[in-house]
Amino acid sequence: MGADMGLAVEVVFALPDRQRIVALEVPEGTTARQAVALAGLDRLFPEVPAATFAEADLGIFGKLLRDPDVQRLRAGDRVEVYRPLEIDPKAARARRAERAGR
Repeated sequence: MGADMGLAVEVVFALPDRQRIVALEVPEGTTARQAVALAGLDRLFPEVPAATFAEADLGIFGKLLRDPDVQRLRAGDRVEVYRPLEIDPKAARARRAERAGR
């Protein structure tokens, strides 16, 4: 890539029934949170509150970011937007065990 070109990155988000991978070219110095805003996920997933994308935990290639507001991206990064858990995993296991008659 030349010095005047941006960084090629991807932003991904998924619901149980569909997912989107948005390829972007962003300026050097773009943070993970900024890339999510640039991806326009709120328009691609109108059923999801826009605040979800602004406040969600983010990761790069499966590794949770401690501070996505300052984490600068590198060429080829895949920013993952994590949905909040709808149910506590322990509660879900307890429900399944109860239904199974244990």
